[in-house]
Amino acid sequence: MKINWNYIKGFLLIVALVFLFGFSNYRNETKTVTSEVIFEQGDNLFMSYEMVNKLLIQNQKHVKNQAKSLINLSSLEKQVLAHPMVENATTFLTIDGQLKTSVKQRTPIGRVRTNSESYYIDRQGQKMPLSSNYSARVPIITGLLVTENMEDIYRLLTYIMRDEFLKKQIVGIDKSAENDFLLLTRIGDHKINLGGIEDLEVKFKNLKAFYNHTMTDKTIENYKIINLKYNNQVVCTKKERNGA
Repeated sequence: MKINWNYIKGFLLIVALVFLFGFSNYRNETKTVTSEVIFEQGDNLFMSYEMVNKLLIQNQKHVKNQAKSLINLSSLEKQVLAHPMVENATTFLTIDGQLKTSVKQRTPIGRVRTNSESYYIDRQGQKMPLSSNYSARVPIITGLLVTENMEDIYRLLTYIMRDEFLKKQIVGIDKSAENDFLLLTRIGDHKINLGGIEDLEVKFKNLKAFYNHTMTDKTIENYKIINLKYNNQVVCTKKERNGA
């Protein structure tokens, strides 16, 4: 019987390939991982690398130096996402055994101070805890009740943060007992009585027109209150001068 060496060579080649693939896969699965944290903003403001690394715990052990086959990416990702300063996170393993965690931190647009607590409001209107690593330069909000509905203040903050002039000028918001919103300013020793949050576009348009006029003739410092709460009007109260 004639032996077909081509079939035998082909069979042996297939066996060798299966062996090499299995061996390579085994080495890949048992390879220990290293860990890298990436912040999408480019730096670690509210969170540190150490804070994120502490979240990468599985079975009471940090995932670093564990075998790739033991890593539960879904579970790790959920742990990072559960942190109150994280808006979004992605965890994945590279071919060379590196566990990468990409973190997008939440973005505060205001900081609330009450008698019992202090916290940020983020751009999605959710409460966000303060950080010992970094303090955001956002308007300070006072006068809110602990049980306050945040919808109005969130709408006002969102409008301010989208306008470059208002974003630079408004440094604080105080809600009065009459439910008027009083805006504290960076330039000029005065307050702006906004009233409620209805007709924001008209009110701020009138405010900018008033600023253009008074900053041109340098009379902005003469005013104590700029009142925008009345229909399409700017009503001002001047400062009292000694000896007047």
